[in-house]
Amino acid sequence: QVQLVESGGGSVQAGGSLRLSCAASRYTDSSDCVAWFRQAPGKEREGIATIYSSGRVTYFHDSGVGRFTISQDNAKNTVYLQMNNLKPEDTARYYCAAAPDYCPRSPSQYTYWGQGTQVTVSS
Repeated sequence: QVQLVESGGGSVQAGGSLRLSCAASRYTDSSDCVAWFRQAPGKEREGIATIYSSGRVTYFHDSGVGRFTISQDNAKNTVYLQMNNLKPEDTARYYCAAAPDYCPRSPSQYTYWGQGTQVTVSS
């Protein structure tokens, strides 16, 4: 079992920044890939970015490219999502998830999920 705990969400004004953290209880082969997703009310959960334990990253969400950066600190079993120049449309609950072996696009293929952290961006 891998437990994921997100933190770092909050309320900011447009143009502001937040850094989300996803702390894993331990590293195993089941968490070789960690992803960030978000879900706004009434919308489907959408992928933002993924990172392998090796450090390879992929960005899924076009509107976050250039504003969002995923990174990790393997010594702390923690993955981060740095979000800059936030916009009201970034308002959502942000989740991290883990999967073994590879980074799927579909949230249904992720084995472990955190409880999420709320990000609210006001104009």
